[in-house]
Amino acid sequence: MSVRTLQTAPVLSTPDTHIFEDPTPTLDTSNTPRLSDEQITITYEIERTVKEIKEGRWKRIALQFPDQMLVDSPRVFDQLSRGLKDVRKPRKMAEKTQESDMEESIRQLDKTTLSENKEIFGEEEERLFILADTSYGACCVDEVAAEHVDADVVVHYGRSCLSPPSRLPVVYVFTERTLDMESLVSVFKKTYPSKEQKIVLVADIPYAHYVPKLDEHLRECGYTNIYPTSIVHNPSSLLPNRTVPPEVENSKELLQEYHLFHISDPPPSLLLTLSSRVASTYIYPTDTVSPVATLASTTLALRRRYALLTSLSTTSVYGILINTLSVKNYMHILSHVQRQISAAGKKHYTFVVGKVNAAKVANFSEVGGWVVIGCWESSLIESKEFWRPIITPFELGIALQGDEERVWTGEWTGDFQTVLEEKKTAEPAVGGAIRDDGEVNESDISIEETGDYDSEEESAPPEFDLRTGRYVSHSRPMRSSANLGSKQANQTSSTALTKRANGDLAHIGGVASPGAEFLREKRTWQGLGSDFRDEQDADADAGRGNGEAARMEEGRTGIARGYTVGEEGNTH
Repeated sequence: MSVRTLQTAPVLSTPDTHIFEDPTPTLDTSNTPRLSDEQITITYEIERTVKEIKEGRWKRIALQFPDQMLVDSPRVFDQLSRGLKDVRKPRKMAEKTQESDMEESIRQLDKTTLSENKEIFGEEEERLFILADTSYGACCVDEVAAEHVDADVVVHYGRSCLSPPSRLPVVYVFTERTLDMESLVSVFKKTYPSKEQKIVLVADIPYAHYVPKLDEHLRECGYTNIYPTSIVHNPSSLLPNRTVPPEVENSKELLQEYHLFHISDPPPSLLLTLSSRVASTYIYPTDTVSPVATLASTTLALRRRYALLTSLSTTSVYGILINTLSVKNYMHILSHVQRQISAAGKKHYTFVVGKVNAAKVANFSEVGGWVVIGCWESSLIESKEFWRPIITPFELGIALQGDEERVWTGEWTGDFQTVLEEKKTAEPAVGGAIRDDGEVNESDISIEETGDYDSEEESAPPEFDLRTGRYVSHSRPMRSSANLGSKQANQTSSTALTKRANGDLAHIGGVASPGAEFLREKRTWQGLGSDFRDEQDADADAGRGNGEAARMEEGRTGIARGYTVGEEGNTH
């Protein structure tokens, strides 16, 4: 199997011919039908949202829309504002005022100021905020953006991964969509002619309300082994975020006897998860005029994932991409991943990013592979644009296993909570002192010495890149440096010159740093001033100068509307 890999980092600069073009992708909404006011009320569940906001007594409400629904956000905002205002009525005045005077009282209240409203109503007016852009994926609750406006609750619109948030309460509005029930039943009958087959009905969240209706129609047609799923907030379930048949709860293997019928295209992570858990998966498309159910095949995708993680078996430096700050327990999986990498004698660097793209991760060419910590849907990133492979925490556990231990069963999971639940059965590759905060003290990672450093390195089994067949000499830099450090600690201090050991890495604060070694040996650009360092050195050698950079001088300070320049304090 051939896996496409880039030999060099991609060019990140903008070509001259496109320098004035806006790279921001535009959303085509020309073919999107405009909803009427009544459809807005029903689709976005205005009444239920108002009711839950009043019951929760939340005053600052963040409204999170996916990109394709932002066109409706002003109208949703207006209807929610009016709904909250209608509910916020002067109860005390209503008890004392006659019904004939009620209309006039409310007209007068509409003309009062906010401070007057507070005194009459006895409660603060709610404030709504539209979150126009998400920090991470649209399927996740954006607690980061919500905290910028000090929100008490987030109303999340559209489909969701239903990953449990870590801080704020959430009101989910799935924005139900319509389907042709007759066509749906007809396609199902053609797909499953046998009425005794065990079949699980699953639908994407916007179409989940059709599952009970479809189940009712199929039972009238004579189907006896149909199980309609319901939505639950549990990505770790055997059917992520869905209920399972009662008999499957006691025996997980029984789920493999069921066939799965999925309404609407599922995300790739769900397909890979279901590939080893059910007998087959048929997908009913919702974006075509004449839909036909197709059998989902994940064989090529699973082979591609296995090839990616196998290519990382000899990687010495891993990058950890934190692609969420909202999913519950993301700090626990971060500590777990860091311990795994350190225990294998490899180095890791942690990065907090927003939406992952090729340009961001290509800036760190010393990183040989990336591990994404995000929700169970966004952790699966498949693109040929990335210079280095990007895998999930589950796949990392397989990649760090030895060639004689690694067994690919075809099972795949994107939910890191499952990885946390199974971590107790996994043994670390080498001993490490794990502190209470979940970190590994790399200076405490040790290997039992049977001889001197050189003889141990020579006796270690060789490692080869399974893709190229080439010998890899330094795939576990932290294991070697830790052993070398313990040996040097036992030696007496001396001012004599010592020979640098093979594979010795640059140290920062007494800790080995492959990143610093890469900066010293391979990076052509090492920060501001490095561009003309060679020219300065050449001038110094030729006697034209001392090779020193110009002295730093204080520049402009202040805000954009009024700069203060120099000691004179002139304002521009």
